[in-house]
Amino acid sequence: MFRKCVATFVQNKIANIAGSSRPTLCQSLYERATHSKANSRPPKILITGGLGQLGIECAKVLRSQYGDDSVVLSDIIKPGREVIESGPYIFADILDFKGLQKIVVDHRIDWLIHFSALLSAIGEQNVPLAVRVNIEGVHNVIELAKQYNLRIFVPSTIGAFGPDSPRNPTPNVTIQRPRTMYGVSKVHAELMGEYYFHKFGLDFRCLRFPGVISSDPPGGGTTDYAVAIFHEALRTGKYTCYLRPDTRLPMMYIEDCLRALLEFMRTPSDRLKRRVYNVTAMSFTPEELVEKLSTYVPNLHVTYRPDGRQDIADSWPQVFDDSEARRDWGWQHKYDLNNLVDFMVKDVQENYIDKEKANMYAATSRASTR
Repeated sequence: MFRKCVATFVQNKIANIAGSSRPTLCQSLYERATHSKANSRPPKILITGGLGQLGIECAKVLRSQYGDDSVVLSDIIKPGREVIESGPYIFADILDFKGLQKIVVDHRIDWLIHFSALLSAIGEQNVPLAVRVNIEGVHNVIELAKQYNLRIFVPSTIGAFGPDSPRNPTPNVTIQRPRTMYGVSKVHAELMGEYYFHKFGLDFRCLRFPGVISSDPPGGGTTDYAVAIFHEALRTGKYTCYLRPDTRLPMMYIEDCLRALLEFMRTPSDRLKRRVYNVTAMSFTPEELVEKLSTYVPNLHVTYRPDGRQDIADSWPQVFDDSEARRDWGWQHKYDLNNLVDFMVKDVQENYIDKEKANMYAATSRASTR
């Protein structure tokens, strides 16, 4: 699904010398050497939080471009057989700075893609843990990237905005006063990354994603109703939505999300006018999604029982303005609501519903032969 092309990793480094913007001879030689090495082989990429919604699929995309051994997937969770067999996987605790240093040195890492985070609804249930993972963890990976001259990507979110932000549309630069720890931590990450870029020349890159929709089971985000509804509707023909039917939020299919990340990471640094960009594909409400899904599940019955997640959604953008990403590095989405529903129904049916039925049938058959 992605274009094949040869990518080179161009590193632009600003001298880290107090009171001077000119590099020393040693620094110049070092940068020339690392530049040459980076361009003589594909980038070695470390993905943290790799067993979350985006990590495994991101690894597949990057491995298709750079080779299986070029992408190191990591997490603190025991992986399944499929993950182990698909390419390198290691244990990595983002709160263990020395452990991260060892990984970067041992695996000769060039790019760091940092997915480790507690999502919005989960973060509100355990704020101290969200502070450690989402803020201390970001401190560690940004300092690590500075120390080892890495290109680093940290995703942000529509949750980085709050009720004081314009909601329709929400521009790239505007007031940000989020009211969730997840949002606060993402604004913190954006500002830290921009500071390290201006102060130390760190090649920091960040995309503010909307709700990302994939066939994987929901993981605790406020926009995850748009994933859960497919699983429940195709299993039972029913769904209880925790948002009001008219709650409009920006969304993006996972293939567009991963393609945006890949294209953004490949863009030469001098083409980027910002370090943080909005990206999106569509905006819809639960009611609009139900209308499209009803063509596949004719007797679909949906009830609406808003809970605490409604307050979160009411503080987020309704429509995302990503015109700067489209202008600066050519971002274009491919999936709208119509083909999103087409692909999601197919993916969930084949990868979950049909497999569950097959497993149940196999279990029943084994039991009847005993």
